[in-house]
Amino acid sequence: MAENKPVQSPERLALIKKAEELERQGIFDKDVNDDPPSKVILPGTVDYTQKKLKTRIAARFAFNKARQFLNKNLIKTGALKVKAILGAEKFDALNSGAVITCNHFSPLDSFMTQLAYEAAKETKKKRKFFRVIREGNYTSFPGFYGYLMRNCNTLPLSSNPETMREFMEAVDEILKRGDLVLVYPEQSLWPNYRKPKPLKRGAFSFAAKAGVPILPIFITMEDGENYDSEGFKEQIYTIHIFDPIYPEEGKSPAQNAALMMQKNYELWKGCYEKTYGIPLTYLCDENKKDVE
Repeated sequence: MAENKPVQSPERLALIKKAEELERQGIFDKDVNDDPPSKVILPGTVDYTQKKLKTRIAARFAFNKARQFLNKNLIKTGALKVKAILGAEKFDALNSGAVITCNHFSPLDSFMTQLAYEAAKETKKKRKFFRVIREGNYTSFPGFYGYLMRNCNTLPLSSNPETMREFMEAVDEILKRGDLVLVYPEQSLWPNYRKPKPLKRGAFSFAAKAGVPILPIFITMEDGENYDSEGFKEQIYTIHIFDPIYPEEGKSPAQNAALMMQKNYELWKGCYEKTYGIPLTYLCDENKKDVE
């Protein structure tokens, strides 16, 4: 008997088509969703390092709200299904701050990195887990997610050069004092895109400058039996955590950033090919062959 398939969301189909077109053009650092309008974050606006008591209280309250939402609205309802967390003990190997990298394919992958961290014994060390976010997500994102973007241990980027200096100094301080910073080095979100996209150097420059490791995370997915609200197969996730990548002595921050970025990409690529059983190729590679 033929499977009864629900009607697929035209909006979601349009996003899939847009991702395919961007991949064909070799443009990997552009979101397929329209980004929210962005107000500029001016200097002195964000208490990046949480020096103020009211910032720390707001962050704790927002974190508790986020954890309740994760438990009740995502895990309990089955909206977020994590099959396995592999390598949580890698957090235990860290003896300093670290930059966490993760592929970006869903607004929920931030929750998944939190689950990965909590699965490790290392959480007893009371580190803070910060997340780098877009400027528009901080200033203009609506609703509950917007509230979390503004309060839940986030580090917003800014189009203002002076604010970006504050951001860079804060990231360096946070890493050197032993906390964790999550960065999405692909710098774009493509819903349920399974391939690792080419990486940008920012995350690795943060780590190299502070003299701390990168802890790479790559999340793979598989189709479940049921369909989601948009008529597509639900996704079941496996979180892969790799050995920390340390900067090498005797190399400059720029050299270490490049080396760490390459090692991170190779780990993700290997995980993709092993999990899905296919070589990693991009549509833009096919275009190059056609030109040749």
